[in-house]
Amino acid sequence: MQQIVLFLYRLRALILFLVLEMLAVGIVFTHNSPQGAVFFNSSNKLTGNLLAVKTNFMSYFSLYTVNQSLAEKNASLLNRLDQLTPVRDSVEFTLDSVLANSFEFWSARVINNSIHLSQNYLTLNKGIIHGIKEGMGVFNEQGVIGRVKGTSTHFSSVISVLHTDLLISSKIKDTEVIGSTKWDGLKSDEAKLLYVPRHVEVVPGQEIVTSGYNAVFPEGISIGKVKEVRPGVDGNYLDITLTLSADYSRLNYVYLVENYLREELDSLEIENSAPGL
Repeated sequence: MQQIVLFLYRLRALILFLVLEMLAVGIVFTHNSPQGAVFFNSSNKLTGNLLAVKTNFMSYFSLYTVNQSLAEKNASLLNRLDQLTPVRDSVEFTLDSVLANSFEFWSARVINNSIHLSQNYLTLNKGIIHGIKEGMGVFNEQGVIGRVKGTSTHFSSVISVLHTDLLISSKIKDTEVIGSTKWDGLKSDEAKLLYVPRHVEVVPGQEIVTSGYNAVFPEGISIGKVKEVRPGVDGNYLDITLTLSADYSRLNYVYLVENYLREELDSLEIENSAPGL
């Protein structure tokens, strides 16, 4: 303590000078309007910049909460949109209201993701207690992401589009040309559109979307765009390469969709395929 007092005593002249300078500056700015205005504006600018830095810093740590809230709001809006959008068949007859409103949507956050394997999966932060079920379709604002493979109490596992065993019922947008999208295990931004007959005219740039035929995804969710078209090896089908819409290396929030009529449709198809019928 004595050392501190001695140190301050040695600097007494400088300390006195600084105190007097501050008093003088205060008097000048207080009793002279032009100088006071300059000081006020400068201090406001400095304070504003410091507050902006503080706000940006704090906002960064609140992004998770904000994004989660937005994702849940979007899922709610998707549910409302599905209920308000009229669904029509190819001859313009209005479908039954139960079928038209058979989809419901959830939001979830991706907490684990792989893209470098031949069979890639995602892990989501929602599970059985949130209403997530096996077989649900998964997509984001860019396009199709995959399909729920398994669920636990709080989490769910998703087969990624980048999985060599996953087939997605697809169609060329604004046409009735149906096919199946499958990843060939090569590039993480490309896949193949299978089973398109060779007589069909397909050109690069055409958009490929979900067909709505397998009751997993609603019709019209983007899958990708045609990149290259070549004759197929067997001669019956075209060899079509797609550029996938979604960036699977940057997945954060996704949406899950359930078709309440899926089990009924699946059981009917199994019954129709039974021998002797």
